[in-house]
Amino acid sequence: MEVGEERFPKQRQVLVLFLLVGVAVAGWESRRYSVMEETESGSFVANLAKDLGLGAGELAARGARVVTEDKEPRLQLDLQTGDLILNEKLDREEMCGSTDPCVMHFQVLLKKPLGVFRAELLVRDINDHSPEFSEREMTLRIPETSPPGTVFPLKKAQDLDVGNNNIQNYSISPSSHFHVSTRDLGDGRKYPELVLDKELDREEQAQLRLTLTALDGGSPPLSGTAQVHILVLDVNDNAPEFAQRLYHVQVPENSPVGSLVVKVSARDLDTGTNGEISYALSYSSQEISKTFEVNSLSGEVRLIKKLDFETISSYELDIDASDGGGLSGKCSVSIEVVDVNDNSPELTISSLTSPIPENSPETEVALFQIRDRDSGDNGRMTCSIQDDLPFLLKPTEENFYTLVTNGALDRETRAQYNVTITVSDLGTPRLKTQHNITLLVSDVNDNAPAFTQTSYTLFLRENNSPALHIGSVSATDRDAGANAQLTYSLLPPHDPQLPLASLVSINADNGHLFALRALDFEALQAFELLVLVKDNGEPALSASVTLHVLLVDGFSQPYLPLPEVAADQAQADPLTVYLVIALASVSSLFLFSVLAFIAVRLCRRSRAAWVGGCSVPEGHFPGHLVDVSGTGTLSQSYQYEVCLTGGSGSNEFKFLKPVFPNILGQDIGRKAEGNPTFHDSLGI
Repeated sequence: MEVGEERFPKQRQVLVLFLLVGVAVAGWESRRYSVMEETESGSFVANLAKDLGLGAGELAARGARVVTEDKEPRLQLDLQTGDLILNEKLDREEMCGSTDPCVMHFQVLLKKPLGVFRAELLVRDINDHSPEFSEREMTLRIPETSPPGTVFPLKKAQDLDVGNNNIQNYSISPSSHFHVSTRDLGDGRKYPELVLDKELDREEQAQLRLTLTALDGGSPPLSGTAQVHILVLDVNDNAPEFAQRLYHVQVPENSPVGSLVVKVSARDLDTGTNGEISYALSYSSQEISKTFEVNSLSGEVRLIKKLDFETISSYELDIDASDGGGLSGKCSVSIEVVDVNDNSPELTISSLTSPIPENSPETEVALFQIRDRDSGDNGRMTCSIQDDLPFLLKPTEENFYTLVTNGALDRETRAQYNVTITVSDLGTPRLKTQHNITLLVSDVNDNAPAFTQTSYTLFLRENNSPALHIGSVSATDRDAGANAQLTYSLLPPHDPQLPLASLVSINADNGHLFALRALDFEALQAFELLVLVKDNGEPALSASVTLHVLLVDGFSQPYLPLPEVAADQAQADPLTVYLVIALASVSSLFLFSVLAFIAVRLCRRSRAAWVGGCSVPEGHFPGHLVDVSGTGTLSQSYQYEVCLTGGSGSNEFKFLKPVFPNILGQDIGRKAEGNPTFHDSLGI
């Protein structure tokens, strides 16, 4: 009782500790850290041990590690100091493109007990890209009749940086006829527009060359330039105008190549070549030019590449409409890619435990994360396993799940489980992913050995040879490995005066029993040896069985136990009755054969005796009649002559002399014939 009383307070302390840790993990909020792009690898980001409220050594003890969504090893956690450091230089433009802010989500996984700490790393932009124009030179055809204040759109530059590091304004080389204004569309995009300040005179100056400069807002600012070639034309005084300045369209991501996206339309009030309109993409990134094309005559925008919502969810196109006189108009097309359920759920195993010890309470088997790259219902998921398994799925945070045992397992009932984890989304049609896990159940020594019989009975003929194998006992154990390795031994007898150790021994490995010396029925009719068998487990389990050994006296029936015991065994074990009948039959047949043999010999010797004297038998008694050693029975090494003597009125057998296979035996025989006293000294 004292041990139990000490154990329960310790268990309560462990439970309280787990509850406190669980509350601390549940209280963690997502934190954001920041770092400048292009920061050197190995740079310090934050001390996670301090933010988690853990000692530095606890991170290593709890198996902490950092997991990012894209599985790229960009961050590294020093388990000794708790510092989160950069594992490589980060390129904001490569990671996020034009998306601002650029945020990388990651989690810190803790085990023993389980915890998930969510965090974000904000990659701040540096001004490491200069503005660039897609064309080094652009040409404008401006009618000489254009009034002051006329605006001519120019092609904008591109800067891969974001925010203030992106293009802020445009400027142009000094000119008495033009200046440049920067037009802000309100979505962060800025276009240059060439504004006419003074009327042109073609006869005075037919063309002009100006330098257009794009300047970003970095510190120091970076710039890019392009040449503007202005051709002064006559008469064409109407520029093309689009029916809409902005087009909004939605395109399913599974639209086939060649699909019509939108058709834009512009008109020009001029006639002839000055009213002929052609359409073209005004400015296009490499990705846009590989994805869309514009028919120059019809204004149709079509797909030339498959869309992927998970890669790019929207596009912004700028289309120019130019007439034959060099005037142009501009419109924008905003294309929204509509998500379809074209991505199956993904499953990533973070940890797996196999084999699982049997008889253990609820045990964590696996930790895994699921993800679907689609959005909306297409990206919402359900997770399940088979119903007929003793396992449960428990959701944690950030789409992490743990697979745990639903109670203790029994290896002897089932040693292996095949678990199929099925993750299905809620899209139409539903897509699913299956992951198979094979789990093995390791053995615990929870089964004691069991003998194949409740008791054993062995029959042993007396005067047996030493080291004779007299029988076996056998036991089985449902456990496996060392827990099922059995060792047999003999327990001390109930009677302390019975020298059991000098009578019988047992093989510890296979249960074979051996008689150590010859047994005498007259000295010991029966005994019962207990046999103990134990396994090799920790702690070892054992079982015992009673072994009855019954001795058989020569030609007689075997010794039987006490009446009350014998009656029960006679009813329960008919095999014993059959064995006794068989031994009696064989003994009777053997005795009859010996008597018949002696009678034949006597008849022959009787005929010889009438002639006179004593004759030596032609043969000798069979060896098996005298093959007993140390019990008063004649040994096989002796053979005796028999003769019939007559004249005294009665005939009888007399053993005259042993026949030795050497000269000494012959001499003893001659002395025996001449000296009746010598016969008496031999006890004959």
